[in-house]
Amino acid sequence: MTTTEAQIIKVLSEEGNMRKAAERLFLSQPALSQRLQSIEKDWSAQLFIRSQKGLAPTPAGELVIQFAKEMIVKKEEIYETIQSLNSKVHGTLKIACASIVGHTWLPKVLKDFVTQYPDAKISLITGWSSEIVKSLYEGEAHVGIVRGHTDWKGSKQHLFRDTLYLVDTEITCLDDVYKTDRPFIQFKSDSNYYQEIQQWWQRHFPSNPRHQITVDQIETCKQMALNGIGYAILPSITLSGQEEVNKIQLTNNEEKFELTRDTWLIGYESSFELRQVAAFVKLVKKHAECLYDYSKNK
Repeated sequence: MTTTEAQIIKVLSEEGNMRKAAERLFLSQPALSQRLQSIEKDWSAQLFIRSQKGLAPTPAGELVIQFAKEMIVKKEEIYETIQSLNSKVHGTLKIACASIVGHTWLPKVLKDFVTQYPDAKISLITGWSSEIVKSLYEGEAHVGIVRGHTDWKGSKQHLFRDTLYLVDTEITCLDDVYKTDRPFIQFKSDSNYYQEIQQWWQRHFPSNPRHQITVDQIETCKQMALNGIGYAILPSITLSGQEEVNKIQLTNNEEKFELTRDTWLIGYESSFELRQVAAFVKLVKKHAECLYDYSKNK
């Protein structure tokens, strides 16, 4: 099986639809159908069954799909190893990043990366921190950027720490939370972050918020708070300082310390030896230092 044929099988299995697969592969449907027939002839077996619901792999097809995926991964690994022998930064940089960081801080790092290393490619996955760790375990990423406490046994480097704020257009102190009937706006997040907020709330207030709104994205949560729909708890990484809104820093009642959220760079040592990964890590540390200096001087 050629690499091109392996890619065809992989895309067909992922899409489960001839039209969508053809679009991804930049082929016409008749041409893709013809290529599939040729591949099936080489294997002497039908690999997919067509129905109104799309494509479903046969038992033989499942074996070939697995072989195709392993073949593609192996080729990428060999290619990256070869490229790491050269002085120029080539290859694909595979990053798995916590969504909050991916939407706010990481784009500035990637802008510098693509400017300095135009021959390198980037593959980016965003999600919750638990999903980032899973991506590293399964070999889908070279490095991960996670938030909060993460049980990772490999290399783990601290990047930066940001403060949590209660943000609202009307509330000016925590005592006002008792009086307002406006909703507490929350965004879906990993369990660690949710638990930290719940524990903080229980230490400060005798009961749950009177009204709550839950949204799926932190940016939606932020915009609703900025537009006066309700109040929200947001990390400082999401706030530029230019927003016309009240910000109340969260602290622990007893110890009076700030409630913060740490960001970490994690991965396997073997991945850090790749040139494109080493170049990225260097830029990440540079930007993290700049962010720390900026926060310290605010």
